[in-house]
Amino acid sequence: MSKKILVMGLPGAGKTTLANILAPMLGAVWFNADEVRANINKDLGFSPEDRIEQARRMGWLCDQVVRVGVPALADFVCPTPEARAAFGPSFVIWVDRIEEGRFADTNRLFVPPTDCDVRVLRDGSPSFWAERIRRELSRLDERIARL
Repeated sequence: MSKKILVMGLPGAGKTTLANILAPMLGAVWFNADEVRANINKDLGFSPEDRIEQARRMGWLCDQVVRVGVPALADFVCPTPEARAAFGPSFVIWVDRIEEGRFADTNRLFVPPTDCDVRVLRDGSPSFWAERIRRELSRLDERIARL
């Protein structure tokens, strides 16, 4: 499996918790937006334009990993359709476990995705959802292999 995977949702929804369990299950390189911001993207703020640039850079990092045949997983808010487009084509996991996050500006900016591959709901533990996502990705690989 060599995929670009986006784990997105509001701050505090459980993206990082899920990614922490999922990345080793998939043998994926994991990019956490807070860590990338703190170590690479220090020049970016939280304006809509900077969020789009953060998404573009996160997508590029993932693309480089996928290019060498390893799954890449990024977890971050990715709050708007424009940010998701800047991240690029990917398997999208929407962690939809809370009504609003801890930052009012992000809540106002956040536009729920109209399409995702897996929507993580309140019921079920992070381990439950990680296993369900792993199975879904395996099924996708099988379908692609048959083509």
